[in-house]
Amino acid sequence: MRLVTYSPLSICFWCLGARITYLCSEILIKMMIEKALENLKITALNEMQKTTLEAAKDDKDLILLSPTGSGKTVGFLLPLLKRLKDDKRGVQALILVPSRELAIQIEQVFKLMSTGYKVNCCYGGHPTKTERNNLSDPPAVLIGTPGRIAYHVRNESFDVNEVRFLVLDEFDKALELGFQDEMSFIISHLKKVQRRILTSATKMDRIPAFADLKNSFEINFLKDLPSAPDLKLSIVRSVGVDKLETLFKLICKVGNKATLVFCNHRDAVERISVLLKSKGIYHDIFHGGMEQEDRERALIKFRNGSHRILITTDLASRGLDIPEIETVIHYQIPINEEAYTHRNGRTARMFAKGKAYLVLAEDEHKPSFIKEDLAEEILNENTVLPLSTEWTTIFIGAGRKDKINKVDIVGLLLQKGDLQKDELGKIEVLDNFAYAAIKSNKVDNLLIRISTEKIKNKKVKIAVSF
Repeated sequence: MRLVTYSPLSICFWCLGARITYLCSEILIKMMIEKALENLKITALNEMQKTTLEAAKDDKDLILLSPTGSGKTVGFLLPLLKRLKDDKRGVQALILVPSRELAIQIEQVFKLMSTGYKVNCCYGGHPTKTERNNLSDPPAVLIGTPGRIAYHVRNESFDVNEVRFLVLDEFDKALELGFQDEMSFIISHLKKVQRRILTSATKMDRIPAFADLKNSFEINFLKDLPSAPDLKLSIVRSVGVDKLETLFKLICKVGNKATLVFCNHRDAVERISVLLKSKGIYHDIFHGGMEQEDRERALIKFRNGSHRILITTDLASRGLDIPEIETVIHYQIPINEEAYTHRNGRTARMFAKGKAYLVLAEDEHKPSFIKEDLAEEILNENTVLPLSTEWTTIFIGAGRKDKINKVDIVGLLLQKGDLQKDELGKIEVLDNFAYAAIKSNKVDNLLIRISTEKIKNKKVKIAVSF
């Protein structure tokens, strides 16, 4: 047997080469992160994001406790970027989330980063055939809900042995929704994971063993929350058992403010919607029984101001990209203190003021978990309907997969549609279509002017979104 020996000089050069390679890699990663933040229009990381990025340098798993809306998505995506490898084929990072909307939201953020790495999204209500086709050319980053990812693991749609990075986002919400079995099944098949990040908007008494956190480090920004947000809480008492008429009067008193009306059940959402339609009040609904496209459209219209009232279940209390809400109405009593807290957390955020109303029937009482004394709100007998909003949403039948972007849409609507900048609101481009908010008094003229126009030499359907 031949014994190979190395001189001290050759070892020195080898070490120097390895060090140079490492430094070059670090410089490239730093440049990629800086570019990603620039693409996201983030000029500076907040304290939570800085702390998470610094802590990710160690080999410990991370538990990130931070409130909804604090930037957790960017907080865990930046450490993830440092782990992705150009020369690897397969799903390197898996992000599990409790809802379709959150999956789509994270996917959009990652795409905006323009890292060059492929990303895909899997969730219930999305065609499994499309997802399997996407996974045949596996993305570096896969985002999905537990049920749908478990389906793909069972059907071996992607190689689980390539996954090195696992994120359990909004883990407390996933447990609340009953995804324990699916998450346990998925994690048990991820044998090669090297780093885990678990995020939560609440402090949990214990983390289930199936999460398989090892030597974890906790980052807790919940303790830094202001103890008393500028939120005014009130009770609204209803005459009789049926609270619909009381809700109608309350909505009229609130007026044209961004309002979330929370219910415990889908049928209550639908009943309220029927009432508001009969009264001529523009609104939208959002719950888990709706088709995904309808849910996306409802959120888009709420974000862009076309509708100022959203009737919803607790599905909208966390993890969704919706604007600062001025008013929260608890039409049905929250099932527990956590649900109550997260509903209220949609308003009075980031030093803004907000109002929350608890609507109680004659036979209902303030739940024991609400410790504070609540003033009673007196409603007017003479109701005045909220004014219609100044925005209308139009549908554009092309999206990212057609190589259409916001710049293309802005050019069409301003140059060909004869709009001024202040007459064009929020634009959102999805995979297959896009939506734009237009001042309502300009919509008819706009549609006439652009009826024969094309976007990137393609004729697309453009119409009012209903």
